Amino acid sequence: MSEDLCARLQDVNEAGVYRLSCPLAVLEANVVLSGLTLFEADMAQVHSKGEFLAAMAQVLAAPDWFGHNWDAFADVLGDLSWQPSAGYVLLFCNGAANLGLNDADYEIVSEIFNDTVTYWKSQGKPFWVFVADAL
Repeated sequence: MSEDLCARLQDVNEAGVYRLSCPLAVLEANVVLSGLTLFEADMAQVHSKGEFLAAMAQVLAAPDWFGHNWDAFADVLGDLSWQPSAGYVLLFCNGAANLGLNDADYEIVSEIFNDTVTYWKSQGKPFWVFVADAL
């Protein structure tokens, strides 16, 4: 099982936005095995755009130029030069299905995630977004 997941995580064509379908520990272990960088975001205290962006800045160790708006968030996800890696996994835990955002902001974030996956595919690197079911 681990070898299959590890191989899938390294497959640029499989990368995308998914609801997590395995235990967190299994994903975390396979991310390490695959040589990718894991950004794990605990969304339990996120209930607004500002809280979401602050959580993302912390999780991604965003540089000082991060402007805490949607354009800056997209720029950070498309750069990650301060976190060189063979690929990236962004994991959201303990949050609501909409990641603590209103419908309009969640739609924007979903578009940013999809654009980011496409961008990193063009660079030959997998970029995964997993959302663990709320507890």
